[in-house]
Amino acid sequence: MMRAWILPMLFVLCGSAVATGPVLRGSPGEAAAILLVFVLLAGVNSPLVFPRSISALEAQRRSAVDGRPVVYWRSGCKYCLRLRFRLGRSARRLHWVDIWRDRDGAAAVRTANDGNETVPTVVVAGRSHVNPDVEWVREQLSPSM
Repeated sequence: MMRAWILPMLFVLCGSAVATGPVLRGSPGEAAAILLVFVLLAGVNSPLVFPRSISALEAQRRSAVDGRPVVYWRSGCKYCLRLRFRLGRSARRLHWVDIWRDRDGAAAVRTANDGNETVPTVVVAGRSHVNPDVEWVREQLSPSM
């Protein structure tokens, strides 16, 4: 769990260090702007941006029942972030598994990707698709969902 927060914490720490210079020079407004940028970067790269993650086993069980795709992701991955933002509200209709929080999820991704933890990996009807097109993922969500 801690691994997912390393990058956001580094952004905040680096932002604090960079903002110290303007504070010492007597420019608190500039320091606040710099710190705000780093905090926003931390937020975007944190697990908070993604829908609530569930375990791989729970995602597979739910997917078998409702037919919705399972998305394996990790924080700090720009491709996962791009998929999440481009899906918009549709992202909540998918089952999200953070591979840094779930060992079974990481194992499922390694199995699907020849031993590599390449994300995002989207599983639809038992078939894995690495970094699929956003429009394709939307097509996998039936209108009744």
